Amino acid sequence: MPHLNLQLSGTPDADLSRRAAALIADITVDVLGKPRELIATAVHYVDRAHWFIDGRSLEDWGRNAFHLDISITDETNTKGEKARYLEQVHAQLSALIGNVHETSYIYVIDARAAAYGYGGLTQERRYQLAQSAKT
Repeated sequence: MPHLNLQLSGTPDADLSRRAAALIADITVDVLGKPRELIATAVHYVDRAHWFIDGRSLEDWGRNAFHLDISITDETNTKGEKARYLEQVHAQLSALIGNVHETSYIYVIDARAAAYGYGGLTQERRYQLAQSAKT
């Protein structure tokens, strides 16, 4: 865990995708303490003419924007950690893509452990297996 979906305004750019994915992975490891080997990131681009804020396109605003959804297992991070995560991601992504509209969102999705997982196992099941291995 976790899974990250990042939308960036503009046209697809492989170098920017790699840099943005690395940046948010680093912050996810450093601030939320997630294992790097379990971070999966998808980067999508939305043309600025098709991204609207307050009824005006980013093209009209002459600005860029991003939207990040990150799914993590509920109860694995504190409010303070999540607040620091939002602050750092916003600052660093804004610096990376430049000229960012303030209305760029980050959503930390606290997914229930019994409803979220990878490799065919829920996080709850992984927790149960780890607990039974201790006894």
